[in-house]
Amino acid sequence: MQNNETPIPPTSLIVSENGQGRYQQTVRVGRHSLIADEHVAAGGADAGPAPSDFLLAALGSCTSMTLRMYAERKGLALTRISVALTHEKISIQGLGKVDRIERTITLEGDLQVEQRSRLLEIANRCPMYRTLCSDIRIDSTLAG
Repeated sequence: MQNNETPIPPTSLIVSENGQGRYQQTVRVGRHSLIADEHVAAGGADAGPAPSDFLLAALGSCTSMTLRMYAERKGLALTRISVALTHEKISIQGLGKVDRIERTITLEGDLQVEQRSRLLEIANRCPMYRTLCSDIRIDSTLAG
């Protein structure tokens, strides 16, 4: 952040072209600055994660954080969480192309079968999972 820039509140997120690549963007959220770009196959320079990668990162990190919070509250012997995700478009007869996200959660620790099953239920209640599975309304406007 440059000295003449006003910090944005932690709940705000601003994405803008940064002039450093065909599709490269600067993502500013609170005091954090990230780079987004398209993959080379899509015409970008792969200078940062693509938008769909950020979407998967949001789901994966939310899943892991939610599981960690639950495990701590319940005193579970969960020593490590890893979430692997993929995204693709698939064809479903009668629906056409739909988005499919595959999420594989790895839980390490001395956990009973019932605890592991409950942790999967909790993973499906994380805020990002609920958002992505809900009807989403996005209101867009053009600035003055």
